[in-house]
Amino acid sequence: MKEGLFESRSFMTTVYFMRHSECLKVKNGMNSDNLQLCNEKQILSVAGEELAKKIAFKDCFVGIDGIYSSNYVRAIATAKYIADINGLDVNVVSDFGERKFGVNVWSELPDDFEKRQFYDENYKIGDGESLNEVQERMHKALIQVLELNKRKKVCIISHATAMTTLFKIWCDVIPSDGYYFNGKFISDTNWNYCELFKLEFDDDNSLINISNL
Repeated sequence: MKEGLFESRSFMTTVYFMRHSECLKVKNGMNSDNLQLCNEKQILSVAGEELAKKIAFKDCFVGIDGIYSSNYVRAIATAKYIADINGLDVNVVSDFGERKFGVNVWSELPDDFEKRQFYDENYKIGDGESLNEVQERMHKALIQVLELNKRKKVCIISHATAMTTLFKIWCDVIPSDGYYFNGKFISDTNWNYCELFKLEFDDDNSLINISNL
């Protein structure tokens, strides 16, 4: 039987973690907003809206008990279709947001920023975040969602770097290969828009299984 409304409820809590849909490319040269605000305001492209609408009809989202989203516009815009189909409100959780860079404009970001953060997970700039800080807030927010939804099925819409950082809690990562959970290959390191993962937790909030759908 396909996973959906009539699936038998298990003793696990199921979380569908999904990256937001495709963003609209804009030029902010005349925009006085700082980089963080521009990032948070970024909306979906027309193709992104269509993809988000299409993905909302996947069988796994039928009959979900709750939907959560970061406070970024593109994440909420992705979540709204799943929420609408299931007659739910979107619960906005800022701690599911993307990593903060800590600069006002892209030109202030060092060329080796990504590399330095990868090899030093405590590295950050200004009021930005280290990957360890992103992981900590993401995990804390996830635990809160799990505590509120024991043995239920929920969806969380977040962001690529934030999600990959969280997944490192449970997965081994080989940069040129991908993510492994308990020795099983889960995913490569290139995530598409609306990349979707199914995580199953026991009542102690321990991860039992993770799969890329």
